[in-house]
Amino acid sequence: MKKLLVDLGLAECYGKKLTLHRVLQINKKSVTDVDVQSLSDLPWLFLKRLMLLQRTARSVKCSSIDEAEVSEWDDDQDSAESDCPQSVNPLDVLTAVFLCSDSFLQQEMIMKMSMCQFAIPLLLPNSDNNQITLMLWAMRDIVKKYRPHSLSDPTGFVEERIVLSDLPLVSFVRLGRCNISKSEILNKVLSNSQQYTDTFVHFNMGCGNIKKEISNGLVEFAWYLPCGNKNIDIFPEPIAIANLRGDIQDFETQFSFLCEASTAVFVFFESQSLDTQLISVPSQKPTPQLFFVGDSNNNSIKATVNKLKLKKSNFIFKASHNDADFVDKIQSKLQDAIKNNHKMSVVRLAVIARNLGISVDEDGEGCQCAKKSADEITSKIKDIVQFKKEKLPLQGEILMKLAKLEKEECRLKNIDDKKIDDYKNELQMQKDKLREEQCSKDMSPTMSCFISAISTPERAYFLKWLRIALENRSHEILPKLREQYKLKCQDVCGNKAEIAELDKKISNSSLGVEHFIREMSQLYEAAVSLPEGAPSRKQLETLPRLCAELLLDGFSLELVDGDSSNIPEKWLSGVFSELNTLVKPKNRIKVLTVLGVQSSGKSTLLNTMFGVQFAVSSGRCTRGAFMQLIKVADDRQAELKCDYIVIIDTEGLKSPELAQLDNSHEHDNELATLVVGLSDVTIVNIAMENSTEMKDILQIIVHAFLRMKEIGKKHTCLFVHQNVADVSAHVSNMRDRKFLLEQLDEMTQAAAKMENKLEFSKFTDVMNYDTVTGDHYIPGLWNGNPPMAPVSTGYSESVYNLKKSIMEIFRCYESYNINEFLKWTKDLWTAVKYEKFIFSFRNSLVADAYMKLCTEFNRWDWTLRQQMHTWTLEAETKILNHGKFENSEKCTVEDVRYRLLQETEDKLSKGQKEINDKIKSYYEQREGHVELVENYRQDFINSTTSLKKELSNSVTVKLEAAVSRRNGMIKVEGIKKTYMDTMEEKVLNLLKNCRENKSDMSDSMLDEAFENMWQETVRTLAGTGLEQQDIKTRVFHRLRINLQSRGSSMAQRLDEVKDLNSHGHGKFIAYKGKTSVLTKLSKWLYKDHIKIVQEMSDNLIRDCQEFVKLKRESKDDYDDTYIREILNMIGEKLKAHEDLKLEEDFELSLKLHICGFASREFQEIHNQFIKENNPRTALENFKQTYRSDFIDLYRERDQCQRKADEFMRNCLKPALERCISENLGMKMAVKMVTGENIAIFGSRTTFQISILKNLLDEFKFETYLHFILSYETFVKAFILDKIKKHFSAENRMFTLEEDLVNDVISEIKQAIEEAERDTKIKDIKGFIENICNKLEKRFVFPKDAVDKISTLNNANTKNFAKSLQCCVMDMDKSLKASFQARDFQSKIDRLQTKPQDLLFKRVHGCGKQCPFCEAPCEAGGDAHTKHFVSIHRPEGLGRCRDNESKKLVTNICSSLVQSNSRFKCEDTNDQWHPYKEYSKIYPDWRIDPDPSIEASAYWKYVMAEFNEQFAKVYSAKPAKIPWGEITKEDAEKSLNINLTTSLPSV
Repeated sequence: MKKLLVDLGLAECYGKKLTLHRVLQINKKSVTDVDVQSLSDLPWLFLKRLMLLQRTARSVKCSSIDEAEVSEWDDDQDSAESDCPQSVNPLDVLTAVFLCSDSFLQQEMIMKMSMCQFAIPLLLPNSDNNQITLMLWAMRDIVKKYRPHSLSDPTGFVEERIVLSDLPLVSFVRLGRCNISKSEILNKVLSNSQQYTDTFVHFNMGCGNIKKEISNGLVEFAWYLPCGNKNIDIFPEPIAIANLRGDIQDFETQFSFLCEASTAVFVFFESQSLDTQLISVPSQKPTPQLFFVGDSNNNSIKATVNKLKLKKSNFIFKASHNDADFVDKIQSKLQDAIKNNHKMSVVRLAVIARNLGISVDEDGEGCQCAKKSADEITSKIKDIVQFKKEKLPLQGEILMKLAKLEKEECRLKNIDDKKIDDYKNELQMQKDKLREEQCSKDMSPTMSCFISAISTPERAYFLKWLRIALENRSHEILPKLREQYKLKCQDVCGNKAEIAELDKKISNSSLGVEHFIREMSQLYEAAVSLPEGAPSRKQLETLPRLCAELLLDGFSLELVDGDSSNIPEKWLSGVFSELNTLVKPKNRIKVLTVLGVQSSGKSTLLNTMFGVQFAVSSGRCTRGAFMQLIKVADDRQAELKCDYIVIIDTEGLKSPELAQLDNSHEHDNELATLVVGLSDVTIVNIAMENSTEMKDILQIIVHAFLRMKEIGKKHTCLFVHQNVADVSAHVSNMRDRKFLLEQLDEMTQAAAKMENKLEFSKFTDVMNYDTVTGDHYIPGLWNGNPPMAPVSTGYSESVYNLKKSIMEIFRCYESYNINEFLKWTKDLWTAVKYEKFIFSFRNSLVADAYMKLCTEFNRWDWTLRQQMHTWTLEAETKILNHGKFENSEKCTVEDVRYRLLQETEDKLSKGQKEINDKIKSYYEQREGHVELVENYRQDFINSTTSLKKELSNSVTVKLEAAVSRRNGMIKVEGIKKTYMDTMEEKVLNLLKNCRENKSDMSDSMLDEAFENMWQETVRTLAGTGLEQQDIKTRVFHRLRINLQSRGSSMAQRLDEVKDLNSHGHGKFIAYKGKTSVLTKLSKWLYKDHIKIVQEMSDNLIRDCQEFVKLKRESKDDYDDTYIREILNMIGEKLKAHEDLKLEEDFELSLKLHICGFASREFQEIHNQFIKENNPRTALENFKQTYRSDFIDLYRERDQCQRKADEFMRNCLKPALERCISENLGMKMAVKMVTGENIAIFGSRTTFQISILKNLLDEFKFETYLHFILSYETFVKAFILDKIKKHFSAENRMFTLEEDLVNDVISEIKQAIEEAERDTKIKDIKGFIENICNKLEKRFVFPKDAVDKISTLNNANTKNFAKSLQCCVMDMDKSLKASFQARDFQSKIDRLQTKPQDLLFKRVHGCGKQCPFCEAPCEAGGDAHTKHFVSIHRPEGLGRCRDNESKKLVTNICSSLVQSNSRFKCEDTNDQWHPYKEYSKIYPDWRIDPDPSIEASAYWKYVMAEFNEQFAKVYSAKPAKIPWGEITKEDAEKSLNINLTTSLPSV
């Protein structure tokens, strides 16, 4: 035996048994058909085929066997057993596998063998220890249904566990070697001519002729069970058949056992062996009857018969009979033999076995201990309905009420005229009361016993015993009820009341292990509703882990309670969390679900495909939805991208007629939506070739698929057509498939219309369904008439092909981990409860995926903005330096601008393409569940286009302004150059005259000569300078151009304005009197409108004043681009507030006010520029420099140090300070969006949550009021405060400044070194211009200062370079010292680009606010199609009050949009409008129904705390707070909830 086990690769399994868990794993061999190359593959092939119910399971052999041709002339071949070393007898394989399997795998194998009509082991021999085992436990699971002819009711049937059935037992044994194949004849005895079955392995089967090594002594067991049809049945009553393998002379114990247990024994004998003691002993007993079957009669046999006094009538000889006649004779004798009414059950056989020293498999201590625990529970069951009420009290009515309340909390169907929060609180109180009722009920002793039993190592035995016992109880009641139900359903209309009553009876009379687990779930749910420290809570916290362990052991978990149509969320959370802990890091899963009508074979399909053990019976057996885990073996995990496959089995969907009887249509709809949402692959099981009957069921499923598509799931649908046996079904049903698809398309259109999603017109729009590969045709389960029919080979093969197809599909999908599956389940269930699947689906996985995408997009957006900021500064600098240090005649400043704009466009196009490519790659990498946010792909692509357009416009405006500035300076520089050239010439002439004088002139004489020359020269210079212009008139002209397209009425009003002098003084007042729009509004709406418009105006004016201030600080001359920019800012702000319906009068008065004060500021800026850039003034500024140059040249002093100081002081340092001012703001912003602040500035949602947390920490009414009423200014101040805090810590500001200065100083030093090495440079002028050219991208140098330094000098370039390097080092130290001396605010004020503005643009988004509560939009990108907010507020915080009581409104818009309430405002023209139809008024907004009380707790807390203050400010009465006490901790917790569920739902 040991050698055979080694050959079969089972040696290790003999000690450490094979488990069902291991056999059911999905491995490489599970779905591949590889030829068996070695003996060690045979057991696995046997197990694989058996689990798939393949009737070829026992026909396993090596493909490498080269079988020699059998000589037809060999007379001994028919009886001789072959001894091939590469072959194993099937019975040896079977015996070996049973010996190496644990008791649960043995049980499953026997169950499957029974379905295949294979004989099963009754007595299992173990030749290693000469032990025989009765397989009672292994047979416990077999339930048979049959119809004996003796039943008085012709429609009745018997359904019972076969080990308990008292049946006549007939045994077949062999004495000596017999030429007749006993097992083959026995197969024919048990088969009718139309339905032959190889129940027993025989000589003429594949490898049946191979010598048996370990299976001799095996007793096999089978049954003959009648179907009730006299024309089909061979025997009218059920019979048990036993078949002993081997010669009875070698196996006396087995023979004695069979003789004692059997009604009759048929002995196939060899004539020489008949004279044996074994025959003489039992022949004296009244039972069993002995029948002798031989090949032919002869004198030797006759002599033995006479000697032993055997009955000649008990001898059957084949002789010249053919097999048919021979079988008839045996059947006739067998029929006569069983009339003596000697019957025996398998359970009673165990008693005989024990007496003979045969061990019984269930006698083990663990098994018996578990049985005792199960009996302790089941012994108390007298009446199932009463037992459930008393021992399982937490389910039933209480649970159904809780489930109804949970759904009502979401749907608010019975709210009537109550306030939402009042009604929700009322519902919550009812729920709390029910939970209290649950908590008040002590755990029943039955449940204590159950929990104790599943906490022991014997729990698998216990649960199996319990299930068996409960099913035995059910078999007394349920089969008849189900049969009645099926009969009544044939006429639904005529039997409505009876069907409804029967359905209720079936539900009430059902009692399974799932009811005990359900009670556990409610014990846990009730416990966790108690305070943290409650003793009973602590006591029950371990329950989820027990259930998680059961899942891993292969038991199923109830996902949806079929009786109350509810999901116990807290229980599932606990179970899945524990499950994740137990398996991680191997916690990736994929999900398969089957849907279909009642009794269509869904559970059988799954059980056959994966070997799982879902409940199977006629009628509506599975209630709700159950899940089981199938382990994926290590060799398949990478390929399938998962560690476990979750199989979900659902209850059958009812036809519409049946659904009307018990209002289960809604339940079916919910169930279908939920399981489709959870699945990667959904099998739609159609139990008929013609799918017309499925149409209404398909309608439910199409709705479910459509909803899943909307939330990002477009997964695979497979249609399985059962009971289609024709081999040409796929081809012949092409027309039917086309018709089915047409129906599906129709249903999709109808569903899309119902869900208001008209873009979906075809079924393939919502599901991956292929008419070629998406339909699978499966023949009927049974090959013939049950109960003697085996499983159809076509059925098992078709199911196997379906399994392979599913595995291929799984390879295409990404997996979820267990925690993500839990989140998905909970959030999907929330959507189901709300009944607004498309518009209310706020899923945390989708939220997470959306948040990740937003964060990534913000990073890409930010990178491009950074690049373009740097590029724009360089481009501006190029334009402002144009013509200063090179010949500009060939290329005008306009040419430079045109070229730079082309480069800008190229860079932006490249940047746009890079972002779009990144978006594409992000979706293709399939990580982070990107498929769930597929709907937002186009929004982000549109946002990229919008970003390009925004940056392009910004660069164009800045370069245009730079060109204007440069053109203005060219004229000034020209005049200055003329003056300086004249002065230089005069100084050189004076120097020449003084040197020719030949007398040594003192300093005072040189000063006098210089002063005379200077005065004389200045008098001769023309007084030409820049003309002062009337900027106010230019601004007014620009305003007219801006408004000229607005029509005649605007032009007429503008004609009445003479100039801007009288405008822009004092504070702007939005409305000085009522306008036509406002007169239509009620009094309080009018006041609110004015406040909103005033706030918007004040913010805009503040921004324009800031813009003017920046322009003053730049010290550039006024340019018309300034006023154009201001008018553009006004236009954008008014466009963003189109909802305020502002009239032309308001627009004109606002623009006049802003242009009024701006024009005066711009006039001052221009006047100051004229003054500072007057050529004579500039010349006077250089007078001392000219004097010093003149004296130095006369004295022939070295000017290197002085010229270097001048270059550093007048050129480098101002340029460097300007460079820092332009770049530091962006660098500060970059630091803020990375590192520790990414949690704040990562996305708009995280930014909003950070603000709200900050407000909660500070918790001052004034701060909240500022946030609500002046959101924009508050946010900017908040950002600036965050910047200040960040850069004030750890000397960060100085470090950043130091780094920037170091970079720039390094560039300057490098430019000096390169100029020093340039041999073409001959003088200081060339040296300085070379440096300026090298730094022209960084610095804007004043041309007059550069020109002055470059002239009138005798400096040596090398010495100048050294002096300049020293000056640069001094400048470096000086700047860094000044950085440390300045405070933070003064540094910020000096920056041209403010970091707070850059960050505001990043997190502010579109700027739209919720039309009801004014919470700001958080959608990602700037081109999103819908605005959304993660945390809405009570409307009273947005000034809304009750029309009659004038009290502030406490309702939250996210609750109102699902209610029957109405609203009126300016947008509805002060008319009432239903909240449910808000999208008609605000089509750009998506407001999701609030999924929980917790999610809105933040603003409820704020309103309750500051109720009176808000009322006072809003001139209203304080609200009546309807909700209970909410703590600060609750408010903070709600922020965390919303952080994980915030996204624009779909």
